[in-house]
Formats: sequence, C-alpha cells, structure tokens
Amino acid sequence: MRNRPLRIARWSARHPWSAIAGWFLFVVLCLGAGMAAGSNAATTEDFWVGEAGRAESLATEGGLQRRPTEHVLIRAKSGPLDAEAAGSAVRELTGRLAALPEVDRVAEPVRSRDGTALRVAVVLKGAELDGRKNVAPVLERTAAVAAGHPDLVVEETGSPSISKGVNDQRGDDLALSERITLPVTLVVLLVVFGSVVMAGVPLLLALSSIAAAVGLAMAASHLLPDPGVGTNMILLIGLAVGVDYALFYLKREREERARAEGRLGPEALVDLAGATAGRAIVVSGLAVIVSTATLYLATDVIFSSLATGTILVVAVAVASSLTVLPALLVTIGRRTERRSAGAAARRAARGLPVRTEPAGPENGRVFSALLRPARRRPAATLCVSVLLMLAVAAPALGMKLIDPGKDTFSRGIPAMRVYDRLTERFPELLVRHEVVARSAPDRAPQVRQALVELARRAQADPLFDRGAVPSVRTSADGRTSVLELAVPHPAPSGPAVESLGRLRTVHLPATVGALPGVETAVGGDVARGQDYVRHESGKLPLVVGFLLLLTFVMSAWAFRSVVVALIGVLLNLLSAAAALGALVLVFQGTWAEGLLGFDSLGAIASRVPLFLFVILFGLSMDYQVFVVSRIKEAVDDGMTARAAVLEGIGRSARVVTSAAMVMVTVFAAFVFLHLTEMKQMGFCLAVAVLLDAVVIRMVILPSALLLLGERAWRPRRGA
Repeated sequence: MRNRPLRIARWSARHPWSAIAGWFLFVVLCLGAGMAAGSNAATTEDFWVGEAGRAESLATEGGLQRRPTEHVLIRAKSGPLDAEAAGSAVRELTGRLAALPEVDRVAEPVRSRDGTALRVAVVLKGAELDGRKNVAPVLERTAAVAAGHPDLVVEETGSPSISKGVNDQRGDDLALSERITLPVTLVVLLVVFGSVVMAGVPLLLALSSIAAAVGLAMAASHLLPDPGVGTNMILLIGLAVGVDYALFYLKREREERARAEGRLGPEALVDLAGATAGRAIVVSGLAVIVSTATLYLATDVIFSSLATGTILVVAVAVASSLTVLPALLVTIGRRTERRSAGAAARRAARGLPVRTEPAGPENGRVFSALLRPARRRPAATLCVSVLLMLAVAAPALGMKLIDPGKDTFSRGIPAMRVYDRLTERFPELLVRHEVVARSAPDRAPQVRQALVELARRAQADPLFDRGAVPSVRTSADGRTSVLELAVPHPAPSGPAVESLGRLRTVHLPATVGALPGVETAVGGDVARGQDYVRHESGKLPLVVGFLLLLTFVMSAWAFRSVVVALIGVLLNLLSAAAALGALVLVFQGTWAEGLLGFDSLGAIASRVPLFLFVILFGLSMDYQVFVVSRIKEAVDDGMTARAAVLEGIGRSARVVTSAAMVMVTVFAAFVFLHLTEMKQMGFCLAVAVLLDAVVIRMVILPSALLLLGERAWRPRRGA
C-alpha cells in the first residue's frame, strides 16, 4: 500500500488536465446518478425498536397504525368563545379541508374542558411520516379560514406541521452554518498559505467532494433508507476532513519545495508529497471509515445513515486528495515557475539578487512553548495533563440520556407555539400510551372487556388523565385491538415515564396480560423514546468493543508498533471522554442556557454520545496518523527516539493546529443552530478536536513517547 498513493499521485501529476477533467466528470456523474435514482426515505417501520416497535407492528398488521393527524385550534381573541362564530368557522374549515385530496377525514369538533376553545382533528392520507409532505395545503386552507374570521384565532398544529417546521428550521440553520463556516475557513487558509489561489484549493476540493458524496448517498439510500440526516452529516464531516486532507498534502508539498530551494520541478515535488502525505491521508481516511463503520452494529436506521454519509464523504475526500489535488498542484506550480522565472530574469537584468523561498522550521514561539514542558519534564507533564483531562471527563459519569421528542423542539417553530396553546387547553393530547392486544378473532369480546378494565384501573391511577375518555379500536377481522390512554404530562417528563412503567409492569399484567394466548405490547411516544434509549444502551458495549479493537489493529498495522497502537487507543479514549464530560457539564445543567441559546433538557440526547464517541475516535485517528507518521519517518531515517519525537511533532505542529482550527470552525458553527441535539453535537466535536490537537498531540503524546524512548518502536522495520 506504501507505493500505491505515490503511483496515483504520479499519474495525476504527469497528466494534470486529464486528472482534473476526470475528477469533475466523476462529481457530475455522482450527482447525476443520485438525482436520477432519487432518495429513498425511511419509513415508520424503519424506526421500530423494542416493545414499542412490536406494538406498532401489531397495530399496523391490524390496520390500526398511527395516522398523520393535524389539530386546528379555534379560540376567541379575548373573552369567552362565541359559539355561533366558532360554529361558522368549523363549518367553513370542514368544507375546505374535506375537499383536499391530501385529507382522509375531518373529525367533529371537540370543546375544551374549560369551554374556551374548540379542536378539530384532521387526519391526512398516507403513512405517519408522509404527513409533513402533505400538510402544506392544509396549512394554507386553515390560514384562509383564519383570515375570514378576524374575531377568532384559528391556528393549526400537529406532528406533520411540527415535522415540516423542524425541517424548514434545519434547512435555515444549515444555510446559516455555511455562511459562518465558509468565510472563516477561507480566512484560516489564507493565514496558513498567504495566497488566495492556494487557500481556494482545499475549499474547492471539499465542496466538490461533498457534492459527489451527496449524489452517492442518494443512490445508497436504496440499500439503506435515509431518515433525513445523512446530508447534514456529509456537510459537517465533508468540509472538515476535505479541507484537512488537502491542507496536509499542500503543506507537505510546500515543505518539500522549500527544502529543494528551486532544484526540483512541480512533478518531483508532488512525488515527494505523495510518498509521505499521500500515504498518511489514505491511512487516516481508512481509520475514519473503519471507526465509523462500527455504527452499523447499532442496527439503527439513523446511525446507519450517519455512517453511510460519513464513509462516503471521507472516501471521496481521500480520492480527491490523491487524484485531482496533485494535478492542481502541478498546474499551479508550473504557472508559478513561469512567473518566478520571469521575475528572476527581470531582477537579474537589474543586478538584483534572486529571491528564494527559505527552508526551515515553520513553528514559532507558541508551538515551542507547548512542547517545552514535555521536552524538559515528560513524566510530570504527562501526569498533570492526564489528570486535567480526567477532571474534564469526570462529569460524563453522571450523564443522563433522553430521546428528544417534539416537546423539546424550538419554540421558534410556529407550530410548536400553537402546540403549547393546544395542550394547555387539551392536556389529554400531551401523551398517549397505546396498548395493543392480538388474539384469535373469537376472543375479541374477552380482550375488549379486559382492555376496558385496564382503562378503569388507569383512570384510578393519579399518573393518568382521569378526565379523558379512553378509546378502544378493534380491527375489522377482530384479531387486534388498541386502547389509548392519556397522560397529562409531556413525553420526556418523569411522571410520563413513570406512568409507562406502571402500565407495563402493574396494570397490563393484571388485566389483558393475564389472558392466555393474547399477545400484548405497549407503544406510544413515551414508549418509543424509552425503548430507543434502552436499545442504544444495549448496543453500546458491542459498538465500543469493536471500535477499540479495530482502532488498535489499524494503528498497529499503520505504525508497526503495538506500543504506539495502544497509546493511540488510550489517548483517543481520553480525548473522547473529556469531550463528553464537557458536553455534560455545559448542556445537562442550565447555567449555559443564555450563553449558548438553548433550553436544557436536563439530559443529553440519546443519539449523541454513541455517535460522537465513534466519530471522535475517527477524527482523533486523523491527528494521530499525521503526527505519528512524521515521527516514524524520522525513526526510520535513523534518528534517536527522542530526536524523532521532537522533530516529528515540531514539523507537524503548525499544520495539525491549522487543520484543527478549520474543524473547530466547522463544528462550532453548529452551536448556533436551533435544535439542541445539533448544538450538542457541534459543541462536543469542536471541544474534542481542540483538546485532541492541542493537549493530546502537543503535550500528552510527546510526553509518553519521550518517556518510552526506543521501546515504543521496537522492533524497527519499515512499514
């Protein structure tokens, strides 16, 4: 594998225009193929897990599955509700909505318990997740009714409109993050290279890699359905690693150019960069891909989509760094040579000395200061820095997980503000547990009687809504029945979770669960969330175990050292743990709400820790590979272990830190988004990259390697 990146880079350098044209043709073909295939969206069935998933499966088999439902709230602007005016609005609303092809039926109006409002349920056609695509005309007709009754407040909410609002908000947020990220990234690259052309190359490659990966992801969704998060991850990771890989290659080429002092041409310089940085990029990309692939072990549609998006964009970014980047460097280098030759001739004609690009170390006082403690007192530096990182990681021990439901969405979404007003007047809509029972058709009356008894017991329980009227629905074949029980508490709250536990362990076993030959399960919003968290927690040991094993194997293969591989795994663990500790410290409490603009959930979104742990391992391997590769080059060249550590880290410090600044900028932009889950991801990734690039790679890693000395590299042999 050592020479393959070099051969690819060499071909691209010898045929630059063919490589450039081939790359952009590849991007166009990927996008075209993706657009032709279209995206295969995940269905409700793809999200089923645990007992809640089994309940939904049973209900669906009986034709009693959840339907996308909107609620229109009608109330007076002030004072009591005028019954005649409200009745007129209901009649107009029913007529307008019933005529829509997207609407299945419009229910009779329901008056609130205090008599101040009416509620009209509107059931849409299609599956539950199709609601957000069909809700737009319903919202338009509701708005028209509201305009025709200025003395009333007519407003709409429901899962479809809330889902649509979340999607719209996410799109606006991503556009905002791009407006923040791209200029800041360009500024960082300008500082690093001092050239608009050279700063634009990494951005061009990253954006083209993202475009190709988006097309490939659309095609891949026909194998693994897309729940709507894959593109977000492609943008997030693609810009970060795309710029990073190009940055490492460009900096290595510049280093070789400075060392050559004009004696080598662009093709030879690209050869030298490809032989070192090219291989490091391949190893780094493989490490991220292998780490991310462990997410498939979670058997979760969201994690599978995130893994697919990440793997595709990393693979494409690696390919761009090995193919089109060398071609661009040669093309730019030839133009630079022509300009330099002309400038040199003009200076020589005027009797002036010819300027040459100086060679030498790039790192200044800041990086020397960071390395000084490890160089002088490695043992003390290692102990102090590890203890500090463990202190930052300590809050992770108290992490609480929650599956964020619609009650946690931003109130910047209009449908969420209406939802609050709706559930204030109709608290029975906050949470509904669904008890599903399936049996032989001739036992339907007995099952129904047991469900009625279950409802009576629940209404006597203070955790349930005593004022709501329980409803029992039975399938046409009599095999399946569904009982809905209302709980007047929001889904993530303690009382709502406790009510689910009492229903499953006390009320159900004493009634329907006691009937022989009857299959039962409890579903609903609370059950979905609780079972999802339990499912993820159960998969965590498997994912983490494989992640540690594969990371160790990758490191041992890349560096031919078991000791270095073990150090890499331990440092990755330390980095990820510290980032998760900082996440808990900031987001699980309330002290940072005003600072970062969020409402604390009192917990961490359940998908965040597992996803971040895997991604952070992959990103940590990025810096591990680039730093340790430089050290190993020096070791293989015959340097002592101590000199190799100082040489390798000294030469990679600035480029690693520059790359980290790009990643931190990309991830930190997500802190400005509305969705708390995305804020948590962005914050944790930004903190992790910063800690990893500065503390781990510049302080802890050199301290450990200096203490181990030659023992870290025995036996010495080429890769």
